[in-house]
Amino acid sequence: MESSVDRIGDPWGSRVPHGRHQRWRARVDTFLTDGVEPDMVQDWVRAASILHSDGDAMDIAVIDGRMAGVRGRADDRVNRGRLGPKDLYGWQANASPDRLTRPLVREGGRLVESDWETAMGRVTARSRALLDDRGPGSIGFYTSGQLFLEEYYTLAVLARAGIGTNHLDGNTRLCTATAAEALKESFGCDGQPGSYDDIDHADVIALFGHNIAETQPVQWMRILDRLAGTDPPRLLCVDPRPTRVAREAAVHLAPRAGTNVALLNALLHEIIRTGRVDHAYVGAHTVGYEELAARVRDCTPRWASGICDVPAARIGEAAELLGTADRLLSTVLQGVYQSHQATAAAVQVNNLHLVLGMLGRPGAGVLQMNGQPTAQNTRECGANGDLPGFRNWQNDAHVADLAAVWNVEPDAIPHYAPPTHAMQMFRYAEQGSIRMLWISGTNPAVSLPDLARIRSILGQERLFVVVQDLFLTETARYADVVLPAATWGEKTGTFTNADRTVHLSEKAVEPPGEARPDLRIFLDYAARMDFRDKDGGPLLPWYDPESAFEAWKRCSAGRPCDYTGLTYDKLRRVGGIQWPVNEAAPDGTDRLYTDGIDWARPDVCETYGKDLVTGASDGVVEYRSLNPDGKAMIKAAGYVPAHEEPNSKYPFQLTTGRTLYHFHTRTKTGRVPQLNEAAPDVWVEIGEADAAARGLAEGDLVEVRSPRGALRGRLRVTGLRPGLLFVPFHYGYWDTPGGSGPGNGPASGRGSESGKGSGPDGGSGPDGDTPGRAANETTITDWDPASKQPLFKTGTAALTLVERGDGRQAPAPTTTASAPADGTGTRVRPTAGGPAAHASQIRSSAWDPSGGER
Repeated sequence: MESSVDRIGDPWGSRVPHGRHQRWRARVDTFLTDGVEPDMVQDWVRAASILHSDGDAMDIAVIDGRMAGVRGRADDRVNRGRLGPKDLYGWQANASPDRLTRPLVREGGRLVESDWETAMGRVTARSRALLDDRGPGSIGFYTSGQLFLEEYYTLAVLARAGIGTNHLDGNTRLCTATAAEALKESFGCDGQPGSYDDIDHADVIALFGHNIAETQPVQWMRILDRLAGTDPPRLLCVDPRPTRVAREAAVHLAPRAGTNVALLNALLHEIIRTGRVDHAYVGAHTVGYEELAARVRDCTPRWASGICDVPAARIGEAAELLGTADRLLSTVLQGVYQSHQATAAAVQVNNLHLVLGMLGRPGAGVLQMNGQPTAQNTRECGANGDLPGFRNWQNDAHVADLAAVWNVEPDAIPHYAPPTHAMQMFRYAEQGSIRMLWISGTNPAVSLPDLARIRSILGQERLFVVVQDLFLTETARYADVVLPAATWGEKTGTFTNADRTVHLSEKAVEPPGEARPDLRIFLDYAARMDFRDKDGGPLLPWYDPESAFEAWKRCSAGRPCDYTGLTYDKLRRVGGIQWPVNEAAPDGTDRLYTDGIDWARPDVCETYGKDLVTGASDGVVEYRSLNPDGKAMIKAAGYVPAHEEPNSKYPFQLTTGRTLYHFHTRTKTGRVPQLNEAAPDVWVEIGEADAAARGLAEGDLVEVRSPRGALRGRLRVTGLRPGLLFVPFHYGYWDTPGGSGPGNGPASGRGSESGKGSGPDGGSGPDGDTPGRAANETTITDWDPASKQPLFKTGTAALTLVERGDGRQAPAPTTTASAPADGTGTRVRPTAGGPAAHASQIRSSAWDPSGGER
């Protein structure tokens, strides 16, 4: 049955109900350019989603060498043909008229168009000069979560064994560093234990700080289809906002920001107190239970209620829900990862599953989720700072093994200290030890915390900045060299989603002008630098995506993320496949830890662990004494208050986050009409009681000020918990990306003719105390001690009225967690996309209420 649906106004589309333990049935979503019919499409080219971590499989429609639309792949395990709004419309950004098409170089303080020879010549010359004068520690690389596996691996090899620097990290540090760290702390190694298929089997689904309806909308469709079917799951939602998940939840807990550890310790207390522990599983597969039981002995719901400001009875209901589950699936995202005690809290979610024995069975698993489409690849390939293949930088045998793969001496791979995390890299640049920073596929001038500080760092004359991107972003305006990159649909490569599913995304169209794939740029740089292995051969002997993939397979062999059973041809035939894929598992691996813990032994583990409160690293001696047999580690953590608490000057807690219609700093989604019009500008959310107490209403222009800076936006009154403000972080300095703001165009500079300014005339952002529209003007420079992930959800702020709304409304969607509160009496126009947002859905109408298809 086919229908046409406005997928801005109805983001998740119609239901195709399925019962518990039933296969999720297909619904194929398609969006084509106005006037294009399916029979006009000349080619459908396989790809997968690039604007979130779901890995939704799709085909790109091509007509006369240009993209004309997309459709979901009905046979793929991840999405069964469904696409979310960013999938359906986001591809249009590729053809935006302000794409970078030629390299830019800085001349006389301004960026001017140039050629590749000149641009790469400058990058290479500066690299060689710094290596000669200051050594490899003077060069750092900061990359993305949106490139392809082959590109990350190439970058990791050239940075580690070519340059020899320890300064390599990705913006995955902002979204999934805690996921990786929590998995390593509990299981000795990265890698998701669970599978998206667990949604079909779980009877309880617990979402901790995870607004899945907006961050992974297709898997929310899967949950909605379960809720509409027979034997639906019960949901536990832990989130301070009234999300769509919260509205469907059997139990919704809305704790004070920064108190996740207290809440989770209370849940563990109740599970232990009520005798719900699977002691047989704990005894066979874990260490550390006794310490956990002692730690949470006094963490009663009443105790947690005083910290979290959640009714003790509701905490008890949540514990009952978890403890009586037949099969429990838990998911975790930024509400934990970007908050106080991030790793400690994420580890306590793992502990819930370990004490309940809820691992390795359909419906019983953990998904420490990702935020970006290829964040898993960043971690696997070592572009997030770790060694490729989940090798342990403290284990000399692992370093020697990697050196053998690369045919270099072990001392050519820096492993004298922990890899440098992103925030420390910017600190080194601020201090002057890093003198060249190569930024690829990310926009830290909007996405990092305390933006005034970040602007001052990027604006330093002594820092040589290389930016590799699609558009002249806020960050690119600080660059000395800008390299125009090709993107998704314009190049070929693989990427892996949040449940370890590998997809092949193929080139559908040519990139604009002289833009080049990131892989080609990195290989060109390596060739110009003449990086060699120990026998004098090229350090990077591969030459295209497929040969790079084959090189990665050799690096992954025998490691947890083993790709040796995969080929491009197999991915074309089969579609998405979950790693590890090897001789033992030629068809992939649905779930990890189905028979004990595989990668926690001292000789194979990825890490020896850290103290969850201080972040201090343990050594191999401590690890062997604690876990000689390589079991899962139950690691306890006590609650400690956040570093910044509300006071009389800054009475609110401030949290930032995402909306369904945008991705990161809107470099793509802000250029897509359907998505941009759904959420065109920044807004500020406040709870009903707080708004009433201050005489504030929908649409009022307000200023949010923290100890670091300020922003202005129109107010949306929602069901947000008291004492909290929410601001979406997507918005940069100007009304629209590439629009009419100051400094647009290839000649924009950093300020004066003589160098790098920081004022708005140079196109680099707010000047002094002038309030901007970027949430990160206000956020704190602070990070989790274990994962080093910045904390965007634990600052404080003051709120003041700037002007009355006079009937205006906030530019916030009404379809999402930003929906206006029911009791305000304010009429707000519902979010809709109109005819331009209509997409087709093809689904079966044959539904058998017993749980299957007729």
